[in-house]
Amino acid sequence: MDLVELSRLQFGLTAMYHFLFVPLTLGLSVLLAIMESVWVMTGRTIWRDMVKFWGMLFGINFAMGVATGITMEFQFGTNWAYYAHYVGDIFGAPLAIEGLMAFFLEATFVGLFFFGWDKLTKLQHLVVTCLLALGTNLSALWILIANGWMQHPVGARFNLDTMRMEVTDFAAVIFNPVAQSKFVHTVSAGYVTGAIFVMAISAWYLLNGRHRPLALRSMTVAASFGLASALSVVVLGDESGYTAGENQKMKIAAIEAMWHTEAAPASFTVFGVPDQATRTTRYEIRLPWMLGLIATRSIDKPVAGIDTVPPVLPLFWSFRIMVALGFFFIALFGTAFWFASTGRLERYRPFLWICLLGLPTPWIAAELGWYVAEGGRQPWTIDGVLPTFLSVSSVPVSNVWLSLGGFILFYSSLAIVDLFLMVRTVRHGPLEVADQAEISPAFLTNPAAE
Repeated sequence: MDLVELSRLQFGLTAMYHFLFVPLTLGLSVLLAIMESVWVMTGRTIWRDMVKFWGMLFGINFAMGVATGITMEFQFGTNWAYYAHYVGDIFGAPLAIEGLMAFFLEATFVGLFFFGWDKLTKLQHLVVTCLLALGTNLSALWILIANGWMQHPVGARFNLDTMRMEVTDFAAVIFNPVAQSKFVHTVSAGYVTGAIFVMAISAWYLLNGRHRPLALRSMTVAASFGLASALSVVVLGDESGYTAGENQKMKIAAIEAMWHTEAAPASFTVFGVPDQATRTTRYEIRLPWMLGLIATRSIDKPVAGIDTVPPVLPLFWSFRIMVALGFFFIALFGTAFWFASTGRLERYRPFLWICLLGLPTPWIAAELGWYVAEGGRQPWTIDGVLPTFLSVSSVPVSNVWLSLGGFILFYSSLAIVDLFLMVRTVRHGPLEVADQAEISPAFLTNPAAE
């Protein structure tokens, strides 16, 4: 592997590992705010204990996310020095705002969340939890504004005197349509991840006959929140497809294995086996007009075929697996919502097993989504502006091998610690007072009554 491939591999591994923690942080933060709102409104202590239990898991995940995220920014200087020099004035601004506005907000209120239970009133602590959730979402916003500019560079120009890109319209950078569609799509995926996480652990408790009051209430909240989030992911993902069709035509062509420009309206390939060597797709199953509607919002505009050589096969299947999982989430949450609304969650053990075994699926969908977003942009670091091979630092290949090995060892150790803490916390379970809470007949027949 050459320097460019190794540098891409290192950043890709660290970024995808970091993103194992980000979506769960996004989802759990909002779920905590919902649960604590119920506690403040009802005064029932079981809801407070639910917030404390899920908050403990949130804290473990949050700490791991911080530890793995910091190293990524240093790589812009160590492995991508020319990239940092060429677009640092633009790319660095959202990252700096994320640190000052969002990360400091999170860091402040995460401490108040854990240590303020006996020092703040119920309403004050709820405000802290809501601000913590706001901070996590603002962090995602500014990171995705920076990433969205890489996908669709706007509001900037090249300065011949400094030989660098400079901002000309910061509002255009902030309100970049690609960045905004990526933000809402990504945070909705994070909400799905948090809801699946809560449902899976609650299902495990119900299957083992433990912490029944907490598990039933948690599954009810997660099912309703997750259903709304899963529907949002599909709708907002469609918007991401449209913005990509407008601004990143080669990404759409690679995702669809569209080797040649089709007459409008283009069809969508549901199934096929792309062969990049012969530039054909075998065993195709197509839906007429569908791709034209997704990518152009019309039936009279063509979708361009491939004129570069991105990695078609992995992009093709990554996108389809991600979409299939999106519809699986809607079905799962819809079924859970129906069972919860009718008080039948405990009656169908096979469904509880599906919830438990489905725990990894939102992470699979999220990682595939990021691969489609970043892999589909190749061979560009900044789409249409800066090629990837020009972006790397001039360092010996041996240095990158050494740092890559160090990251693998360090992150593997963190993974072991994270799994150990998560499993131990789940096995230990919530506070005993939650187990002693009664489940009223009204909750079993109509959970919304509580």
